[in-house]
Amino acid sequence: MNTVLLLFMSNIFMTFAWYGHLKYGHTWPLWKVILVSWAIALIEYCLAVPANRLGYGQFSGFQLKIIQEVVTLVVFIGFAIIFLKEKLAWNYLVAFAFLIVAAFFAFAFKATGSST
Repeated sequence: MNTVLLLFMSNIFMTFAWYGHLKYGHTWPLWKVILVSWAIALIEYCLAVPANRLGYGQFSGFQLKIIQEVVTLVVFIGFAIIFLKEKLAWNYLVAFAFLIVAAFFAFAFKATGSST
Protein backbone atom coordinates (compact mmCIF):
# COMPACT_ATOMS: atom_id res chain seq x y z
CA MET A 1 0.00 0.00 0.00
CA ASN A 2 2.94 2.35 0.64
CA THR A 3 3.98 1.83 -2.96
CA VAL A 4 0.62 2.92 -4.35
CA LEU A 5 0.42 5.91 -1.99
CA LEU A 6 3.90 7.07 -2.97
CA LEU A 7 3.05 6.61 -6.64
CA PHE A 8 -0.07 8.75 -6.22
CA MET A 9 1.93 11.48 -4.50
CA SER A 10 4.68 11.37 -7.13
CA ASN A 11 2.15 11.54 -9.93
CA ILE A 12 0.54 14.65 -8.50
CA PHE A 13 3.90 16.40 -8.72
CA MET A 14 4.68 14.99 -12.17
CA THR A 15 1.31 16.04 -13.55
CA PHE A 16 1.89 19.60 -12.37
CA ALA A 17 5.44 19.51 -13.74
CA TRP A 18 4.27 18.37 -17.19
CA TYR A 19 0.92 20.10 -17.51
CA GLY A 20 0.63 22.87 -14.90
CA HIS A 21 2.17 25.42 -17.25
CA LEU A 22 -0.72 24.90 -19.70
CA LYS A 23 -2.96 26.99 -17.45
CA TYR A 24 -0.35 29.40 -16.08
CA GLY A 25 3.00 30.51 -17.37
CA HIS A 26 2.13 31.26 -21.00
CA THR A 27 3.99 34.55 -20.70
CA TRP A 28 7.08 32.87 -19.25
CA PRO A 29 9.98 32.11 -21.56
CA LEU A 30 10.31 28.42 -22.34
CA TRP A 31 13.58 28.07 -20.41
CA LYS A 32 11.82 29.24 -17.23
CA VAL A 33 8.96 26.79 -17.72
CA ILE A 34 11.49 23.99 -18.19
CA LEU A 35 13.44 24.91 -15.04
CA VAL A 36 10.30 25.17 -12.90
CA SER A 37 9.02 21.87 -14.32
CA TRP A 38 12.34 20.16 -13.57
CA ALA A 39 12.30 21.45 -10.01
CA ILE A 40 8.82 20.01 -9.51
CA ALA A 41 9.85 16.77 -11.23
CA LEU A 42 12.73 16.36 -8.77
CA ILE A 43 10.18 15.98 -5.98
CA GLU A 44 8.36 13.42 -8.13
CA TYR A 45 11.55 11.39 -8.51
CA CYS A 46 12.16 11.52 -4.75
CA LEU A 47 8.79 9.80 -4.30
CA ALA A 48 8.67 7.49 -7.36
CA VAL A 49 12.06 5.86 -6.88
CA PRO A 50 11.34 4.73 -3.30
CA ALA A 51 7.83 3.64 -4.37
CA ASN A 52 9.26 1.33 -7.01
CA ARG A 53 12.04 0.08 -4.76
CA LEU A 54 9.58 -0.73 -1.95
CA GLY A 55 7.12 -2.32 -4.35
CA TYR A 56 9.52 -4.51 -6.28
CA GLY A 57 9.25 -8.02 -4.92
CA GLN A 58 5.67 -7.55 -3.84
CA PHE A 59 4.95 -6.65 -7.49
CA SER A 60 6.82 -7.55 -10.66
CA GLY A 61 8.38 -4.84 -12.79
CA PHE A 62 5.52 -5.21 -15.26
CA GLN A 63 2.95 -4.85 -12.49
CA LEU A 64 4.68 -1.76 -11.08
CA LYS A 65 4.56 -0.12 -14.51
CA ILE A 66 0.88 -0.97 -14.95
CA ILE A 67 0.09 0.43 -11.48
CA GLN A 68 2.03 3.56 -12.44
CA GLU A 69 0.02 4.04 -15.62
CA VAL A 70 -3.35 3.55 -13.92
CA VAL A 71 -2.35 5.96 -11.14
CA THR A 72 -1.16 8.46 -13.77
CA LEU A 73 -4.52 8.38 -15.50
CA VAL A 74 -6.52 8.69 -12.28
CA VAL A 75 -4.43 11.67 -11.19
CA PHE A 76 -4.61 13.26 -14.64
CA ILE A 77 -8.39 12.90 -14.84
CA GLY A 78 -8.73 14.79 -11.56
CA PHE A 79 -6.17 17.37 -12.69
CA ALA A 80 -7.84 17.95 -16.07
CA ILE A 81 -11.29 18.34 -14.53
CA ILE A 82 -10.35 20.41 -11.46
CA PHE A 83 -7.29 22.39 -12.57
CA LEU A 84 -7.64 22.69 -16.35
CA LYS A 85 -11.46 22.83 -16.19
CA GLU A 86 -11.84 20.30 -19.02
CA LYS A 87 -14.85 18.06 -19.50
CA LEU A 88 -14.54 14.28 -19.25
CA ALA A 89 -16.02 12.91 -22.48
CA TRP A 90 -17.56 9.44 -22.83
CA ASN A 91 -14.77 8.23 -25.14
CA TYR A 92 -12.18 9.02 -22.46
CA LEU A 93 -14.19 6.97 -19.97
CA VAL A 94 -14.33 4.05 -22.42
CA ALA A 95 -10.57 4.26 -22.97
CA PHE A 96 -10.01 4.33 -19.21
CA ALA A 97 -12.29 1.28 -18.80
CA PHE A 98 -10.14 -0.64 -21.29
CA LEU A 99 -7.04 0.25 -19.29
CA ILE A 100 -8.71 -1.04 -16.14
CA VAL A 101 -9.44 -4.30 -17.97
CA ALA A 102 -5.77 -4.42 -18.99
CA ALA A 103 -4.73 -3.95 -15.35
CA PHE A 104 -7.11 -6.74 -14.33
CA PHE A 105 -5.40 -9.14 -16.74
CA ALA A 106 -1.98 -8.13 -15.46
CA PHE A 107 -2.90 -8.97 -11.86
CA ALA A 108 -5.54 -11.71 -12.13
CA PHE A 109 -3.36 -14.42 -13.63
CA LYS A 110 0.01 -15.73 -12.52
CA ALA A 111 2.78 -15.13 -15.06
CA THR A 112 4.25 -18.37 -16.37
CA GLY A 113 7.38 -17.16 -18.14
CA SER A 114 10.89 -17.21 -16.70
CA SER A 115 12.42 -13.88 -15.69
CA THR A 116 15.93 -14.93 -16.76
